[in-house]
Parts: sequence; structure tokens; C-alpha cells
Amino acid sequence: MAELATIARPYAEALFKSAGNDLDGTSQWLDALAAVASQPQLLQFAANPKVANQQVFDVVTDVVRVQLPMPAQNFLRTVIDNGRLEAMPEIARQFREMVNAQSGSSDAVVYSAFPISPEQTAAVAQALEKRFRRKLNVTVQEDASLIGGIRVVVGDEVLDTSVRARLEQMKVALTA
Repeated sequence: MAELATIARPYAEALFKSAGNDLDGTSQWLDALAAVASQPQLLQFAANPKVANQQVFDVVTDVVRVQLPMPAQNFLRTVIDNGRLEAMPEIARQFREMVNAQSGSSDAVVYSAFPISPEQTAAVAQALEKRFRRKLNVTVQEDASLIGGIRVVVGDEVLDTSVRARLEQMKVALTA
């Protein structure tokens, strides 16, 4: 079977071209569909040969948390009819990359051991934009295993200032 990235690329490109000026709106419903399509139970249901495509469509539209406009419904029908529901998260990821490339920004995930307030998030985002020299779309996720500090992932770049990373560095230095 072909790689999911290869399967997803034409869908993401077509969606990007058809979205026109509504890239943010398209991103919202596409991310919602990707979140639903990443559920193993749904994929198992959709793979059942006794289940009709319309039933899969109905389940997805019932579960998704946003109101799907007609282009979103048509896109979802196309993906389901072609048996590519498992590629939806990759389609969303590639679509975000295209939107980011057009706007000159990048997605950044900040992992923190503790909850971060919106004010702290804004301050961290500002510092990270200076550090990475580009506009960042920052999202925050909690990861208690960090013990303290933060770990930032921007594309393939990682900035790790967590306590866990420093303990690992000390461990390596002491055992060397």
C-alpha cells in the first residue's frame, strides 16, 4: 500500500486550491474531521464491508464538533467514497503546512509539565518567535514527565529546557 503522505497529498492540494480566501475556516473543519478520523473505532467501522459509505458519513457528521459547510460535506463524501478516511489526519497536516508556507509561519507545540496561562503562553510565543525568527502558531500540551520547564517542537527543530532533559545531560556527564 502507498504511504499515507502520498495518498493525502492530492487531497490536501486540491483542498488548498479550492479553499481560496477561507483557509482559516477550512482549517477548522478539516482539523475537526481529522480528529474524528483518527479514532481507531471509527476506522474499524468504516473498514467493515457491510457498512455503507452513507452510514460512515452519518457517523462522522454526528460525532464532529463543528457545523460542516457544504464544501466540507462534499470533501468528506469524496474521501469516504474513495476509501481514504484513514488519510484524513495526514491530509490535515499537509494542508496546515501549505497554509503555513503561504503565510510564512510555522506550527509550534510547547510541552509543559504544568498548565500555562494565556498570558504566559503569549510571552513564551513572543520569545520563541524571536528565537526561531518566524511567526509561530503555538499550541500547549501538558506532559508531566518533563518534571519542570518546557520542551518546544517547531517542525523538525526541538528546544528542550525541561528538567528531565537536564537530568539526562547530568546522567550522561556522570557516567562518561
